[in-house]
Amino acid sequence: MSEKRHVTKRKSFKFAVRVVHLAKHLQTERREFVLSRQVLRSGTSIGANIEEAGAGQSRRDFKSKMSIASKEARETLYWLRLLKETDILEQKLADSLIQDCDELVSLLTSIVKSTAEVNKA
Repeated sequence: MSEKRHVTKRKSFKFAVRVVHLAKHLQTERREFVLSRQVLRSGTSIGANIEEAGAGQSRRDFKSKMSIASKEARETLYWLRLLKETDILEQKLADSLIQDCDELVSLLTSIVKSTAEVNKA
């Protein structure tokens, strides 16, 4: 496994743990159930798709799963920004989560692009 994939796998798991805690916080402290479920679903799906990609049957399958992980990360960014801008989530916490998610988007985008370039060769 390449170093970039290993880092992405580790970071996505840590991010998923943070998202689970965030969802619990939103549900118990803020009484927010709809958006908390949305961010929980997309935020934990990132790592799940990265795990699936590791068992891909082909390079094409790997790229497909990593692309899905990238899309889920982008969706999670949307929910986090919405939670921040509607003052449901404290700015400091939101900014920290957004930064982590942005980092995942960058890593996943790089992996998907490099996989596409290898397929062209």
